[in-house]
Amino acid sequence: MDLPQKPTAVSGSDATGRGDAEDGSYCAAPGARTEQTQPAGPPYADCVYCGRPTEYAATQPGVTLCPVCEWQESQRGACSG
Repeated sequence: MDLPQKPTAVSGSDATGRGDAEDGSYCAAPGARTEQTQPAGPPYADCVYCGRPTEYAATQPGVTLCPVCEWQESQRGACSG
């Protein structure tokens, strides 16, 4: 009965599968994420679907959507044939 062989590192990477960066990692680690806050400026309108703040001013006429809901709405329109 043959035992399974231990996987070997791929050329150009270490045992973790990361690349040959100087510090041993494939890419730079992102900074510590902080809670998202609204940028300073005029009062921003809330999304009419989910309630998250949008990038539009509160005085913007019409339906205001956050980037996620705006993308989903455009996908619905594109697929409606």
